[in-house]
Amino acid sequence: MDRAEPLGAISSPRPDERISSVLALLTPGPNGAEVLLTRRSSSLNNHSGEMSFPGGRVEEGESIIEAALRETHEEVGIDSSLITVHGRLSPLSTFVSRSYIVPIVASVEYKAELTLCDSEVERAVWVPLAELVRSDTFSWEWWSFSTADLSSKRPMFFFHLDDETVWGATARILHELLCVLHRVEVLELPNW
Repeated sequence: MDRAEPLGAISSPRPDERISSVLALLTPGPNGAEVLLTRRSSSLNNHSGEMSFPGGRVEEGESIIEAALRETHEEVGIDSSLITVHGRLSPLSTFVSRSYIVPIVASVEYKAELTLCDSEVERAVWVPLAELVRSDTFSWEWWSFSTADLSSKRPMFFFHLDDETVWGATARILHELLCVLHRVEVLELPNW
């Protein structure tokens, strides 16, 4: 985790964005490190049914780390005392939910039993990092985004797993996590 940023100051979100944090939680697996992903409940208003990291909105008086740990406990039942925080990745903004997301990188020594919060999470899965860097798993394409005050074109990343597709903010975070852990750009990237 040498290239993950320390837990210092972060850039500021836009005034209309809600600050959220997510936990990119790693654990040893039989074939190397694995990362925890969840499928959001189909009854949620934003990003329903999508694959994501545990996480959510930072509440008043709470740090980004406290929020990520609290949300992880609420969503999948992992006690924060079992989690070691290592650093954070680059914050990013979402167009749909107007969220400013700060990804926190952490680990657990073993796979604790998961207790899912049914109203928030339909499924949780530990995904081997080796699966995420396979050439038949990763793809990307250009997408255009427009809001009242912003228009841009950027690459949209996809990780095609056996029975799920990870995309959007979660895929961007996964991509950066893999690059940091492998200390190289391990996946084919667009020419900026």
